[in-house]
Amino acid sequence: MATLTVVLVGLLVLIPGSALAQSHPSQSEAADSVGVSASTFSTDLRQLYREARLEDPQIVASHARAQAGQEHQREAMGALLPQLSFNAGTNRIHQDSDLVQRSFDSESYGLVLRQYLYNKAAWENYQKFKSLARQSESQAQDAQAEATVELARRYFLALAAEDELALVRAERQTTQRSLDRVSALYEKQMALVTDQLDLKARVDLLAAQELDARNQASISREALAEIVGRPVKERLNRIRDDIQLQVSAQSLEAWIRDGLALNPALKANESGVDAAGAALRSGKGGHYPTVSLNLSAQQTNEGYNNSLAPRTDSYVAGIGIQVPLYSGGSTSARVRGLYQDQIVAEQELEAVRRRVVKEITSAYLTANSNGEKIGANRLALSSAQLSRVAAEKALSYGMVNSVDVLASVRNEFRARRDLLKTQYDFLSNVLTLNRWAGKAPVESIENVNAWLGPGGSNQHVMDP
Repeated sequence: MATLTVVLVGLLVLIPGSALAQSHPSQSEAADSVGVSASTFSTDLRQLYREARLEDPQIVASHARAQAGQEHQREAMGALLPQLSFNAGTNRIHQDSDLVQRSFDSESYGLVLRQYLYNKAAWENYQKFKSLARQSESQAQDAQAEATVELARRYFLALAAEDELALVRAERQTTQRSLDRVSALYEKQMALVTDQLDLKARVDLLAAQELDARNQASISREALAEIVGRPVKERLNRIRDDIQLQVSAQSLEAWIRDGLALNPALKANESGVDAAGAALRSGKGGHYPTVSLNLSAQQTNEGYNNSLAPRTDSYVAGIGIQVPLYSGGSTSARVRGLYQDQIVAEQELEAVRRRVVKEITSAYLTANSNGEKIGANRLALSSAQLSRVAAEKALSYGMVNSVDVLASVRNEFRARRDLLKTQYDFLSNVLTLNRWAGKAPVESIENVNAWLGPGGSNQHVMDP
């Protein structure tokens, strides 16, 4: 009897026009389930990236900080250049003495030029802001790389949310067909009422889950809109079916070398260490003398003790030396604090260096694992699909009950979810790998976007 059952189930699987073909939703149903409030146009990751570069507040703010760093560097450089000032004044003077009583107007004009010949504190302060400008630039690059990964993450979350809606709807339709079969058999007294009730309960539950999935799909679209600054109504390009997802042949060691050499976050911290060292040297410069060249020209008709004098032109050139002797210990305390700041910057650099190695290793190994897992998920889906079709046919002949059918349907859709999740995880890990390896965001987006296309079907979602 067991052998006969196995043979019969196998024949049912091979029957043309079985539930495998009948269960395909129409193209219009697939489009409606996936494209929640989506227009007939499509967009891809590259297009959204271009919009985000102009609209994402984090990217715009990071570029503004980089520009501010350049201006702060220019400000610090100004202290090393000649300082030229002009002053003018007029006074009304009244003199009253035993010999004379008079009033007159005095005028004075002066032009002063000062150029530091030696000022260690100012020079090192300029070096500090020069390093800080480089740090701001690297931080802007890192912010753009992080924003790119976040955009891709939300893009794939939107795809996953729409996939989940399509999966729930397809599972409900599949379960509904089983319910219809059992109801027909029940009317002929060829099925148990418990089978009918089990299937009905599952259909009702999936209907409720479909509402949640639809809401989540709309929310995921809003998350994309937050970055690009507009509602995203277009259809999102999906993973193409004619490509193989795999990481480049570059070794893990090569990825780590690239990351340690190119990662913008690491470069930013290296510039931070340079800035801390320059700040420390600038603090020590408070103990050093300063030497300056002073040139001045003055014209006035006011003499000693506010007396009226013939107009006089004076020209002075001199060298000034200022030697700090004692400032209450504040300079030494400042130096000690700056030394501790340098230690902090060095330790932060080491922490980022270790994180770069960890993130690259994790993303590389996970992406490779995802690539291998995709093939296994495809085989699992194929087997689960055949098992579900066989169980549906066997239910019609009374060889299995509704519990077995529901279990086979759940297994199939679990396999579909696992395959889709693995594909999205693979793409996300590839982007993360490129981000920490210091690849240009536009290059990373172009590489991943090549795996997407308007022809990317929902076959793993919609082919129950």
